[in-house]
Amino acid sequence: MSILETTGVRTESVVHIENVSKTYGSGSNALLALDRVSLDVQRGEFVCLLGASGCGKSTLLSLVAGLDRISGGTLDTGGRKVALMFQEAALFPWLSVSGNVELPLRLQGIGKAERPKRAAELLEVVRLGGFADKRPHELSGGMRQRVALARALAQNADVLLMDEPFGALDAMTRDILHDELERIWREQNLTVLFVTHNVREAVRLGDRVVLLSSRPGRVIEDFTIGHERPRRIDSPEVSAQAGEITDRLRAEVARHAN
Repeated sequence: MSILETTGVRTESVVHIENVSKTYGSGSNALLALDRVSLDVQRGEFVCLLGASGCGKSTLLSLVAGLDRISGGTLDTGGRKVALMFQEAALFPWLSVSGNVELPLRLQGIGKAERPKRAAELLEVVRLGGFADKRPHELSGGMRQRVALARALAQNADVLLMDEPFGALDAMTRDILHDELERIWREQNLTVLFVTHNVREAVRLGDRVVLLSSRPGRVIEDFTIGHERPRRIDSPEVSAQAGEITDRLRAEVARHAN
């Protein structure tokens, strides 16, 4: 466990990343994806990662999730449970909605009689009560993402990693799911690390927005988002700060291109 001391207040860091690098391949074929990234995410924070395509955002989530190994530095989650949610819902089409949510419960050793009850509770959390017996193909894209979120919550994780989970959805559905995610984040007392390409989405959701450089990814800016919640993605305050961050991102992309 990493404990940081900031402004005289000791706060608990649930994700501690210090000088983390990630290299793929070796020798002349080596590709440096992340270069000495340092980042701390505090308990209960909602942190959004932004950057140009290929800057290593998804790579960083994979490292935090334990799906890949760091090449250097320190990455510590203090043994906490971490759940990863992808852009695609990746539901098993031959299973019902309840069956998909029950999978992680089964892996945790929860009994066969108890699993449907717990799945039903989680489906109520994501406001899909009454859809337990449906198959994924019977649901809209937004509903499938709600099922994926319920499945992630079923892992009883302390940290929720989200890799562009709303990127493929239309604007209205995405806006609705922003509200739902914010509600669940508060109710479940989650810590969220959220990857997005959408600057306004990041400012709408995040307590902080961390900007990564073009490859190799480095932290080049850490913006505090102090606007009162709930926020609207088209509010003047969100738009103004999104414009500031977009200008910084454009400058970074232009620097890399040159």
